[in-house]
Amino acid sequence: MTFEEARSVFPVLDRIAYLNAGTFGPLAQPVADAIASAVERDAREGRSGLPYFEESLALRDEVRDALAGLVGADPADVALTGSTTDGCGIVLRGLGLGPRDEVVTTTDEHFGLLGPLAATGARVVVVPPEPDRIADAVTSRTRLIATSQVLWTTGAVLPLAELRAQTDVPVLADGAQSVGAVPTTADGVDFLTISGQKWLCGPDATGALVVREPDRLEVVSPSYFAQLRHEPDGTYEPRPGARRLEPGWWSQGVLRGLLAALALRPAWWFERASEAADRCRSLLASRVEVVTPSTPSTLVAFRVEDDPVALVARLYEAGVHVRELPGRGLVRVSCGWWTSDDDLDRLIAALDV
Repeated sequence: MTFEEARSVFPVLDRIAYLNAGTFGPLAQPVADAIASAVERDAREGRSGLPYFEESLALRDEVRDALAGLVGADPADVALTGSTTDGCGIVLRGLGLGPRDEVVTTTDEHFGLLGPLAATGARVVVVPPEPDRIADAVTSRTRLIATSQVLWTTGAVLPLAELRAQTDVPVLADGAQSVGAVPTTADGVDFLTISGQKWLCGPDATGALVVREPDRLEVVSPSYFAQLRHEPDGTYEPRPGARRLEPGWWSQGVLRGLLAALALRPAWWFERASEAADRCRSLLASRVEVVTPSTPSTLVAFRVEDDPVALVARLYEAGVHVRELPGRGLVRVSCGWWTSDDDLDRLIAALDV
């Protein structure tokens, strides 16, 4: 598949320089068709009966297999969730953290991780997102290191597997800005969250949690999917593996849509996205203050003298979609495998107006 053929499946790219996959990825026509076709079928034939239920369960297995393959995991260790926030919450509640426990995190985390973290009641130790600072913050009370593989602020890539090996402390890796954006593996970390609607360009409210040892987590809010069989008093036999942690149902449209999105990714996806991010930094360098981490990803952050909220609104009106990061004074550009030179030229032209 050529670059032009790959871009052609995204209708939005005909009009818009879509540079905001860190929030939502562009929706491809085959993904929209898969969702719409399944909804039409549901409307026409209903959503009931054993064959329909068995087909839905088989689709869930397909999605688990596909996501596991994406990060080098065992499908039995993959739970389908609604978001990375869901995944973080499942881990943090399931560990049974309390006031005597410490969790090390960084100054550059999204509330999708910080909110569930604060709700645990554990002591949260916040340090700059530097490997040495994270390792130095670990004490005998540290139960978990919880941070992003790729920071949503600067796009810096953190060496979480190395931190896990160095500290011998379990690691929860927020993969919202890594899975689908940069080559990512579940190896070396204990928990990895996945977002389906960002860099994977899947349907809304899709995600997954990879758990290296699913039995170590308590199920604190069991759904129907947690059990194989149950008694009238609610006691139940858990499902094996990470499926016992799954919080709820996905429609067939969502399942088929995510499978369609995952099937679209070309073999050269990261090479192209990385080249686009490098070119973006180069083009911006003479105009704004570019934040360039030592280990960059496909996110590009920059500072401007003007109000970043107003700038992002002005770029939006010019057909260039980027993101302002609240409270950070940063504008963020997401470069995907669909990003063209023209998209970046449009960004620069709109900045120069």
